[in-house]
Amino acid sequence: MKNQESINNAEMANQTTQGFSDQEKAAMRERAKELKMEARMNKNKAAGENAVLSAIAAMEEPDRSMATRIHEIIKANAPTLFAKTWYGMPAYANKDGDVICFFQNKQKFNARYATIGFNDKANLDEGSMWPTSFALMALTAAEEERIAALVRKAVS
Repeated sequence: MKNQESINNAEMANQTTQGFSDQEKAAMRERAKELKMEARMNKNKAAGENAVLSAIAAMEEPDRSMATRIHEIIKANAPTLFAKTWYGMPAYANKDGDVICFFQNKQKFNARYATIGFNDKANLDEGSMWPTSFALMALTAAEEERIAALVRKAVS
């Protein structure tokens, strides 16, 4: 009887030391990849946010105030977008990294006005022709609401 008990204990010991199954190991590897990707994305999001805030801080008034407010509007109305700079301008991209919209201050190209623009990945299509950029001389409540509506439509 003692021999059988020793054999059973030895079998149990072997079972517990074998560790995880191949499926469990594969699942853990997948989860580790996901965690690394999430960490990279969060790091990139934080870096992008900081870069955008730095770009905005470097702007002259009134563009700095407009860019700050547009940043807030976009974050509130399109939380799936993440901030990053694009050619040195504040921009907002989808999860694939495609820039959906951007703010160009008037000093960037010595223009008469600032611009909020949308790239081809924005869902703004209306028939055969639609605007993709808008001149901004000032930012009132009416323009803020229009920008919010455009951003919501762009990511829909």
